[in-house]
Amino acid sequence: MQRIGIIGAGVVGTAIGVVLNDKGYEITGVHDINTESTQQLVERIGCTAYKSPHEVSRSADILFITTSDSSIENVVYTLAEDGAFFAGQIVVHMSGSQSSEILERAQAFGAKILSVHPLQSFAGTDLAIKNLPGSIFSIEGDREAYGAAVCIVETLGGEYFFIDRKAKPLYHAGACVVSNYLVTLIDFGAKLLETTGIPKGMALKALMPLIAGTVNNIENIGIPKALTGPIARGDLSTVLKHLDCLEEMAPELLKLYSWLGFYTAGIAVDKGTIDKKSMEEFQKTFLRQLVKTASVK
Repeated sequence: MQRIGIIGAGVVGTAIGVVLNDKGYEITGVHDINTESTQQLVERIGCTAYKSPHEVSRSADILFITTSDSSIENVVYTLAEDGAFFAGQIVVHMSGSQSSEILERAQAFGAKILSVHPLQSFAGTDLAIKNLPGSIFSIEGDREAYGAAVCIVETLGGEYFFIDRKAKPLYHAGACVVSNYLVTLIDFGAKLLETTGIPKGMALKALMPLIAGTVNNIENIGIPKALTGPIARGDLSTVLKHLDCLEEMAPELLKLYSWLGFYTAGIAVDKGTIDKKSMEEFQKTFLRQLVKTASVK
């Protein structure tokens, strides 16, 4: 089993350390600028707490750099300056936004570089330890190191796919839309309910079964089949009522509603419940509203 070192003992670094240690990997050591984070990981898995990142690197066949995204480049620069990389070593980061390119300085020493990113949301360390196994991972970097990445992912009981380095920002944008903008979308729906006089806490509570049911439908029958509602039914009259009421009671929310409706009409066509002519009717309606909204000073 290859030796693993971890630089950065935050949520992701701690989770990968704990889970891989439980799976039988040897965690040789960890370093974090926050000594408390380092100590917490050391206490969990019994590895060595190193005082410097280069000590961790020199101890590891596979080096995980799991610092904040903005710190990865500086860590790599420091390790390269110290000559802490070596031939045959595999250097990995788990950032969704950064590509493996940020690790390129390690290649000059004969190391191989990888980005291995879990498509998962980690709200805290314990949740990350629970949710990391079974996740789906993107893998990108040196092809010669793909085997090591696949081995780690399979050890975690996960699935994986490979992506091109230059497509990483678009991949990350997709993940952000699903994770971050879902929160935005639910907040948007809750605000519409609040506008009717429903208390804020009750609005969100009332929506949760609907949200859970929709996610369950997506998981079981996929998109576009999971799409329901007036646009999927071709019910333009109901949408017009929505727009009229929004204009009167929540005009600041009209623009987002219209853009979402414009996009949804295309999904309804994919589902097969409306034809292209109906889609165009919906989209023209939403565009008229957007133009009207834009003209209001």
